[in-house]
Amino acid sequence: MSSEFGSDFITIVDDDGQEFELEVIESMDYNGKTYMSFLPANLPEDDPDYGFILLRVVEDENGDEVFESIDDEDELQDVYERFMVLLYDDEEEDAGADE
Repeated sequence: MSSEFGSDFITIVDDDGQEFELEVIESMDYNGKTYMSFLPANLPEDDPDYGFILLRVVEDENGDEVFESIDDEDELQDVYERFMVLLYDDEEEDAGADE
């Protein structure tokens, strides 16, 4: 995602009804599915729970996009590794543009 206009944020509600604000980092299509990476917007970076949140994007019965957790460990690891490559490549491209 382009940060040209600033960060994008979403608010999600977990299964317990708690709201969380997340900063959108990147989205990716992989194996016919869409995934998004986020960082928690309301947690300090030194909090032990701070880190990437990876969610799968699916359509509900009304055609609206909803986010669901990735429960399969192999799928989660694969998606995480692909996001790291994607994000790392973006950093290298940005660094090259500054030279």
